[in-house]
Amino acid sequence: MKKLKLLISNNLINCKGFKTNRKIIVFESDDWGSIRMPSAEVFYKLKKAGIPVEKSAYCKFDSLESNKDLELLFEVLLKFKDRYGNHPVITANTVVANPNFEKIRDSKFNEYHYEPFTETLTKYPNHDKVFDYYKLGIKEGIFFPQFHGREHVNVEMWLNLLKQNNSDFLLAFENNMWGLSNDVFPTFGKSIQATFDSNNHVFLENSIDTGLTLFEQLFGFRSKSFIANNFIWNSTLNGTLYSNGVEFLQGMKYQILPKIGNNKRQLIRHQVGEKNNLDQCYFIRNCGFEPSIDNSNISKTLSEINNSFFWKKPAIISTHRINFIGNLIENNRTKNLDNFKCLINQILKNWPDVEFLNSSELGDLIKTNQNDKIK
Repeated sequence: MKKLKLLISNNLINCKGFKTNRKIIVFESDDWGSIRMPSAEVFYKLKKAGIPVEKSAYCKFDSLESNKDLELLFEVLLKFKDRYGNHPVITANTVVANPNFEKIRDSKFNEYHYEPFTETLTKYPNHDKVFDYYKLGIKEGIFFPQFHGREHVNVEMWLNLLKQNNSDFLLAFENNMWGLSNDVFPTFGKSIQATFDSNNHVFLENSIDTGLTLFEQLFGFRSKSFIANNFIWNSTLNGTLYSNGVEFLQGMKYQILPKIGNNKRQLIRHQVGEKNNLDQCYFIRNCGFEPSIDNSNISKTLSEINNSFFWKKPAIISTHRINFIGNLIENNRTKNLDNFKCLINQILKNWPDVEFLNSSELGDLIKTNQNDKIK
């Protein structure tokens, strides 16, 4: 029954929307640039204090990407090319800033302050070459940053918890960490990670404006696409995104709306290629390679790709940063990179005419509908 439900779900997600005869692969990867678990020492300190961080895959495996993380990921990507000469490319959905803990502490948790993620990198050992790797990845066409938000924290919720002297979040704060989300505290109605799960539109609009400006300052180009943290955002923010040059909205099959009080969450169903009243185009992730999160295997991913191509859809593969990080547990990175290498190799074997595109390139294709044009 479980397999049948999965089969039906995979077909429903692909049966409507944009179609193309081209076999396109897009890897969309979230959370780059953001702090999660600072170190193994912090993990065990929080666990010893009774915070059940072991329940969270993100707390166990995910951390700010290091020199080695990017070096080894790039080695894999550079091993392969499609028949048109394109390497597999990670659309690296990047958080461009992190909280400035010192300034927030000085304000007694009454004010929020942030720092560019490039400044955060200077505070971590073995992270001094990370931004150079970003620039190299862009140049080589294997790593393409896009906007995932200014920060990856629900600021209003977080500051309220700190002002209320929540002992768990205060301890995390003292260790330069905030990411105790619903997998740690399932009784919370919201996730501390969900930046846009709020109705404070003034703050969120400012966050988008300043975040996208900072993105351009860092990378030298505007982000044409956006993916909301935890896939939660209000459509009223689309105008702010649009005014800042965002043409494409990445996501899952459902857009999740912010939670209001104790009301049940509302969802909006989208199709790949669907356009809103601002002519912004929606992307729908129809495949997944998330071994660190759900133990998904290569055969499952290949089956989802096959289903996408059957329905003449681009295969948009969700694969979060967590799958490529080895700072906390090295084997997480080693094992997953081996499987990622096998996945790409099998993709090229199964579909020799496959094309690797980034999300912006896919968006341009959908907008112009040039189905027969090869990159």
